[in-house]
Amino acid sequence: MESNKKTETVDNKNVISETYENPESEKVITRKDLNKMVWKSLMLQASFNYERMQAGGWVYGLIPGLKKIHKNTHDLSNSLKEHMQFFNTHPFLVTFIQGIILSMEENKEERETIRGIKVALMGPLGGIGDALFYLTLLPITGGIAASLSSQGNITGPILFLVVFNVVHFGARFFLMHFGHRIGTDAISSLKEGTQKISRAASIVGLMVVGALIASYVDFNLDWTLQAGEIPVDIQEEVLDAIMPGLLPLLFTFFCYWLLKKGRSPLVLIGITIVIGLVGGLFGIM
Repeated sequence: MESNKKTETVDNKNVISETYENPESEKVITRKDLNKMVWKSLMLQASFNYERMQAGGWVYGLIPGLKKIHKNTHDLSNSLKEHMQFFNTHPFLVTFIQGIILSMEENKEERETIRGIKVALMGPLGGIGDALFYLTLLPITGGIAASLSSQGNITGPILFLVVFNVVHFGARFFLMHFGHRIGTDAISSLKEGTQKISRAASIVGLMVVGALIASYVDFNLDWTLQAGEIPVDIQEEVLDAIMPGLLPLLFTFFCYWLLKKGRSPLVLIGITIVIGLVGGLFGIM
């Protein structure tokens, strides 16, 4: 194997060499090692900070594999220092990047190439993870669990924990082994499906959020006006006649508008409480 380019990069006054003292590649990572690193990946955000984001947890998850790959202490130190650079992606999909990077480390790929692949994967997987888990899986499982719990059914929270974590941990373990098995060949496959997966998951997630607004945002007026001798129920005979669930939808858009304006969730909670108190005081809600 050709030696890597003899250049150096500097990270926080620590010199990172672009060459290996031991350039011989060897497949040493076992299924047991990969499973061990999956569990360690749960600590990805344990040392989260605004300078390097998830870098500390990222390195912590890689340590068992890097120790087996780099028997040379210089190469191991060099790899650890490099991986302490800025890193940030979706915590549920990080094992896919880990698997690919471990495969590249085993092959003693050029340090520049390893850095490039890691950086190239961080952003897309962050977006895909948000769409799949936070905008799709979480609203669906949480909505079902909340519906069951509202009826006094104890299986609600149990169902949520079981279903969510089966998918969550299934993805972690599968992606770690899949990424390590196919190595850099995974990049082309990822590029082909990224946009389609993200778009489909976002559409499903938005549909679920819309259904949750109609089901769980309770905003009704208890207000009756007299039209001559005929009482008119503002909620049932006016608002619901225009569109059922109109007020919950408008209030949700109002909260979203405030968030876009930079208002904190605490402000929204305060506004909601005030509206409820005023409406109850005047007997119109």
